[in-house]
Amino acid sequence: MLKPVVVIVAVAAALIAGCSSAEPWAGRGDRMATNTYQAMALADLQRAAITDPLRPADEVARDQYRHPDRILAFAQVQPGWKIADIRPGAGYFTRLFSRVVGDEGKVYAFVPNRTAERENPRADLLVEAYSNVMRVNGDLNTMSFPEPLDAVFMSQEYHDFHIPAFNTDVALMNRAIYDALKPGGYFIVIDHSGRAGTGHTEVQSLHRIEGASLRAEVEAAGFIFDGESSALVNTADDRTINVFDEAIRGRTDQFVYRFRKPG
Repeated sequence: MLKPVVVIVAVAAALIAGCSSAEPWAGRGDRMATNTYQAMALADLQRAAITDPLRPADEVARDQYRHPDRILAFAQVQPGWKIADIRPGAGYFTRLFSRVVGDEGKVYAFVPNRTAERENPRADLLVEAYSNVMRVNGDLNTMSFPEPLDAVFMSQEYHDFHIPAFNTDVALMNRAIYDALKPGGYFIVIDHSGRAGTGHTEVQSLHRIEGASLRAEVEAAGFIFDGESSALVNTADDRTINVFDEAIRGRTDQFVYRFRKPG
């Protein structure tokens, strides 16, 4: 008489266990708490990067216009990431990335061969100041890095590579960036907004590029458009004057796009 009862109880227990493992809400509280704490920890890292005492005073002064808190959050840079900063200049973003990716991460300051003579010294200063920064030189059409990357970052530079003097095939450049990334890796692009319909016809005269034109070129390389940020939008800029004009310099209307390599 006991055996049927045992069998029934065993079957019921198995069914309940099966239901528990398939329950979509199982462990939801733990996952939410973990995600919350991870987000808080990352936000703390980003704040520490922004308040890093090694950042030059002139760069800190530009934070009100460049909104590094919003850009870091949008770029989703994580500890341990390997990231390339294309033409880092004085290193505004390189410094921030260095602190966020930490000792287990790496920031590659990529300086194109064409501009290496004048830009290498500035990149080398970054290498001296931050142990996880490495300078890399190369051709934009065939750029490569010592390891697969989690992200490639390009701020206010993309339009320049359409200027004939750079002798760059932008389609090849975008594909080289695609190949340098891990599956699921990000390509973050910030640039000065051009008016609708101008494409890349004003890259030299105004140093602006139409966002839709840039997006189409990057997607043609295989990237998926993954979002945009309004952090650098400035509706007071009518996008008709050169970005170096003192009337708008440092305060141009800019788009911020995130692209993702499938995988």
